[in-house]
Amino acid sequence: MSRGIPGLRGAEHIGFTVPDINEAHEFFVVTIGCEFVYKLGPWVRDDDWFAEHLNIHPRSVLKELRFYRCHFGPNFEVFEFESPNQVRTEPANSDVGGHHIAFYVDDLDAAVTYLRSKNVRILGEPTASSAASEGQRWVYFLSPWGQQFELVSFPNGKAYETLSPVTLWHPAYPEK
Repeated sequence: MSRGIPGLRGAEHIGFTVPDINEAHEFFVVTIGCEFVYKLGPWVRDDDWFAEHLNIHPRSVLKELRFYRCHFGPNFEVFEFESPNQVRTEPANSDVGGHHIAFYVDDLDAAVTYLRSKNVRILGEPTASSAASEGQRWVYFLSPWGQQFELVSFPNGKAYETLSPVTLWHPAYPEK
């Protein structure tokens, strides 16, 4: 008996809301290096479609959404909404719904140096992981609006890979 969603291939996109779509565009295209693909909007509804389909306030306004491709891995669907009950602060990783998006890089130190040259706020210094993640180094950074991102690198693999029959997907080796 098979388990899970029939035909599942993997994550196609990650969607999130930003306070200013133009600021986000500059950050993703110029600073991160993603490719802009297309945009939609605005979209205003006078029915309950938003509540039924997106679980948000029915009188929300989707000002614009844009899609980006960031090399290998899931695409980004970036929204700018106006909503009567909108919370405009990013959740911390420890909050319910807290999150971050990690980018794999070949050279963590070069990537950190680059982000610092763009005046991106880096949280602490790169950290070497231990236990099952030994071999990995990582560091968090923030977008201009405070969204949490991470750089991660493990060019020689992680310790768990020598014992596990299943390995995590690796953007440097997308065919595996």
